Amino acid sequence: LTSRLHDALEVLPLPAVVIDDSMPAAVHRYWLIWWFCAVWNFIVSAAAASPYPIPEDFGSGTGKYLIPNTRKNPPSVNPLEPTIRALKFWRRVAPIVVHYKFTEYWFKVAHVGDKRRRYETWEKLHSTHAPTGLTCILELRGLFVKIGQVMSSRADFVPRQYVDVFSELQDSVPPWEKDRVQQIVQQSLMESQGLQIEDVFDTFDEVLGSASIGQVHKAKLTPQFGGEVVAVKVMHPNAETRFRNDFKIFRTLCKVALPGWDPILRELEMQMMTEFDYTNEGRNLLRVGKNMAKSPYANKVKVPNPMLSLCSKNLLVMEYLEGKKLATSVEDKLASIVGGDRLMARKVLKAKQQALFESKHSGHQRKGFLKDLNEILGENNSSMSVLEKAAKARKLMSMTRDARNKLSLLLDATGHQIFNDGLYNGDPHPGNILVLECGKLGLIDYGQTRSLTKHDRLALAAVVCALGKKTLDIHEVSNAMNEFGFHSRDNNEENIAKFAALYFDSDAAGKSLGYATPQKYLQHLNSIDPMVDVPDPAVFVARTSFLFRGLGALLEQKLQTSQHWKKHAKIAIDAKGEDLQLYNLGITPIVSE
Repeated sequence: LTSRLHDALEVLPLPAVVIDDSMPAAVHRYWLIWWFCAVWNFIVSAAAASPYPIPEDFGSGTGKYLIPNTRKNPPSVNPLEPTIRALKFWRRVAPIVVHYKFTEYWFKVAHVGDKRRRYETWEKLHSTHAPTGLTCILELRGLFVKIGQVMSSRADFVPRQYVDVFSELQDSVPPWEKDRVQQIVQQSLMESQGLQIEDVFDTFDEVLGSASIGQVHKAKLTPQFGGEVVAVKVMHPNAETRFRNDFKIFRTLCKVALPGWDPILRELEMQMMTEFDYTNEGRNLLRVGKNMAKSPYANKVKVPNPMLSLCSKNLLVMEYLEGKKLATSVEDKLASIVGGDRLMARKVLKAKQQALFESKHSGHQRKGFLKDLNEILGENNSSMSVLEKAAKARKLMSMTRDARNKLSLLLDATGHQIFNDGLYNGDPHPGNILVLECGKLGLIDYGQTRSLTKHDRLALAAVVCALGKKTLDIHEVSNAMNEFGFHSRDNNEENIAKFAALYFDSDAAGKSLGYATPQKYLQHLNSIDPMVDVPDPAVFVARTSFLFRGLGALLEQKLQTSQHWKKHAKIAIDAKGEDLQLYNLGITPIVSE
């Protein structure tokens, strides 16, 4: 206990670690809470052994968390599991929350104004607690994996330590053993089709990726079913029950540490609980695929085709797309510029992400292309000839241009889905976007597909068009938000316009005011004029906007989603007539750009 407490105290600025009569009573209370959490940690450690322990050899593979020694037989459902999971969560998270709260409070009461000292303290705090957060996620899995994935994709406001550590969760969650997964597949095929697994699959290979709800395997169908190579998505045992209980835990955390996010959490819960029937996801894939095939992006993006006859609640069989994750593709190209050194490429990208969002002017100050090139080349710079540098420069420019084009294509395709089809992916995190060998973008994982009514599409389009104008009209934005269903206590138009920008455009305004995260900026806006009505359809569109901004950060690009979406919003508004009446039938008119 003393050792653990000492490690925690080392991060705090002195004299915050000294408790004596000169300290305010509130500080004493914080330390009493900290001691209670530390003791509670040991009590829970002794009382509840994890039914899902992290394997001892987890992290021994090529990636940091890629090759686990998974359990062969999952435990039966324990009626005490929700309580045990809650205890395990708070055992690790409560000390973290208290530590952050105490540090924030101490800066206020001690009037610590040294920005450098504050920055270094927060950096140490993030470095200390990020690995603990990952350990908690890997121990509990379930909803917490999904939360970790979202955090890892928001490099523009989540501290880089958490982004770096949580990035392993994009598709490297410890999977269940192949034999256990095949049992689930066998049971599903027998119940739905009366077939054995060998009747359907010639081969059933190792896992391609594992996430919060299920995992995906590469397989080959028998000639009877076409003989194609497919991706087989299998749901983890007891996933639905576990998610329901985890939402209760996370709701409590939001009340303690994330006030103001209750509406978002409620909508997130309503939508995510629809993911536990893969037949729905199969139908969504089919609908989205048909829509995109009729869109201007038919030759640029690809959605896997599902085989609905083989799908069931726990099983999804779909076309296999050969490709790499978008961020990985960029990393590979940068590695080729620095002589094949992937570690160096990763280091450069992370450094540039940090510089982009930690600069004094929110990333608008640039060092210049040549200086960027010299930094990337590093030690090899001095030994290169002018011609070699020129060749590297051309490759770097090509890589940057290609990354921007792909991100723009992704934003355009999603904008078309939102404003023209009314059917889009509400969870476009980096692991769900592939760069295919044919050059197209692969859009996968439509478990959180959202649909919008005609009214919602047009109301959202009005907001985005108002935000996308060169000269912002606060009255126009505020009216559009009211028409969409947003209502604040005092109807402060300027504040409502700032809410609109935060949800559907950019985090820049909050950063310019010194708010490090959208959460802090949201609290600030609510303190001025709280938002009392937030329409449900807006929540997932806002979440999609946030995820794209995070993806832009991973690719070293600062995004304003309204600038990319306004042309699609304008098309939707201009086409108010007969064409829009077809959208709810899943028929998308072909619109020329």
